[in-house]
Amino acid sequence: MKLRTKYILFVGILHLLALVLTFFIFKEDKVLFIAAELLILFSVFLSWQLYQQLIQPLKTLLQGTDAIRDRDFNIKFLTTGKYEMDQLIEVYNKMMDELRVERTRQEQQHFFLEKLIYTSPTGIIILDYDQNIRQLNPKALQLLNLQEKDVLQKAIHTGNHPILQEIQLLASGESKTIHLNGAETYKLQKSHFIDRGFARYFVMIEELSAEILAAEKKAYGKVIRMMAHEVNNTIGPVNSILQSTLQTSQKNAAIDNALQVAIDRNNNLNSFMRNFADVVRLPVPNRKAVDLHTMLQQLSQLMLLKAAEKKIRFQFKLDLSPVSVMADPQQMELIIINIIKNAAEAIEEEGVITFVTYACPKQLIISDNGKGIPSSAAESLFTPFFSTRPDGQGIGLTLIKEILVAHGFSFSLKTTLAGTTDFMIGFEP
Repeated sequence: MKLRTKYILFVGILHLLALVLTFFIFKEDKVLFIAAELLILFSVFLSWQLYQQLIQPLKTLLQGTDAIRDRDFNIKFLTTGKYEMDQLIEVYNKMMDELRVERTRQEQQHFFLEKLIYTSPTGIIILDYDQNIRQLNPKALQLLNLQEKDVLQKAIHTGNHPILQEIQLLASGESKTIHLNGAETYKLQKSHFIDRGFARYFVMIEELSAEILAAEKKAYGKVIRMMAHEVNNTIGPVNSILQSTLQTSQKNAAIDNALQVAIDRNNNLNSFMRNFADVVRLPVPNRKAVDLHTMLQQLSQLMLLKAAEKKIRFQFKLDLSPVSVMADPQQMELIIINIIKNAAEAIEEEGVITFVTYACPKQLIISDNGKGIPSSAAESLFTPFFSTRPDGQGIGLTLIKEILVAHGFSFSLKTTLAGTTDFMIGFEP
């Protein structure tokens, strides 16, 4: 029962009882009876006035609580001229002003934080209390190469992406650097914050490929330039002396043969250093429209005889539509020749090298069914001077990487579960 109902019942019963009593007490004295009735009526009037003064603040409080419940902090009350009521209104209005300012501040902070997360160059994944993916920013989706609907509100351990699998192994406060496809490097950092008494985890994904590539190139570029300088300065005079000695020496076959071997070895060393120097001195790509299908046909004919020695055949699965890319023709030829050469070397005997193209998005995949890439070597494939062959120089993949990065093309090299090794080049960002 509401308070005002209780008040009205109490006052009504009290005055009704007073009327009955005055009737029995003053029924023989009409003057006193009428006076008593007037007094009771006046009491009823005063009770009503008192009711109005008491119930109005309660009505005001109820309206204020309704506004707070509805989160409407714009409702304020005018003063009435009554001291108690005005005190209540003043406190309420001040409270509403502070709530409105606080809500505005929180909305601004929330909007700023959302905008910061959305535009961050670092990938951010936010998890809920049950380790489900609650939010991803565009950069995270780009790095994972996934659609938001494919991962949102799903448990992180159900994701098949290598980055998501690595995130599962991270504890809060830990960071880890991982390498994917031999060409991509990422740094993962996991942390948490307390939300309503529970830990909420989030992960930051930072792509380090460009920074690491620049650092590597700076380091090995300096080493190569120093080595090439010293080798060139040494081999030139030494070969000159050897040539002079060979021309002026007595006709001794053993000595002449030894001198010629030394000259040839010096020339091979000089050629070896020039190959390394070419990686550092790559020119800026001179982009032109390149018909990828025509180039593949021409270069495969060039490599056909060499491949036939190991009974390797070429297979083409080219898109029905022409695939034209903007690239440096000479550098693209160098890339494709090196990829075919590596694929042929990975096949011991009687294999297939397959060329696959897609027009949308523009993509080239060169596959071989060779021995595959050992898991221990997968992370180091594009590292300078690294080779899986005992006699390898580690130049080919480094050169390929430099050219593709200069063009802004994406690429990967990996052995699939089917036993084929795919070198993929993506020509669109």
